[in-house]
Amino acid sequence: MKYRFVDHTADIAFEVYGGDLRELIKNATMAFYNAFVYTDKIKVEYKKEIEVEAESEDLLLFNWLNELLFIFDTEFFAGKNVDVNVFEDDVLRARGVLEGCRVDSKLIKVEPKAITFHNFKVERRNNEWYGFVIIDI
Repeated sequence: MKYRFVDHTADIAFEVYGGDLRELIKNATMAFYNAFVYTDKIKVEYKKEIEVEAESEDLLLFNWLNELLFIFDTEFFAGKNVDVNVFEDDVLRARGVLEGCRVDSKLIKVEPKAITFHNFKVERRNNEWYGFVIIDI
């Protein structure tokens, strides 16, 4: 498993791992959706393309998760599969395609409110990327 949920008193917290930033973001995406929806019941009905940019690795993951939250809140979209690429030109960019569907209340476990900066972390550990995320519910 490339992510694990961490007990937290009032929020959802998870650690996420990846061999590179692409894999870290992909695994964080799956952790996000698994925290909030019954992903086993999601059907792949359409694709959603997203792109974010940032000045640093931690802000790239933060911006990516905020985009997932925005799409979840405004379009009721949840992903089952994700393909993402990370590249750098003048800034870091993550571009990806999410496969999933619109969700209704039957598919939602709990609704996320905000990605927080509280203890938010992205760093290299032993040739692997590590992230820690808390999401306000």
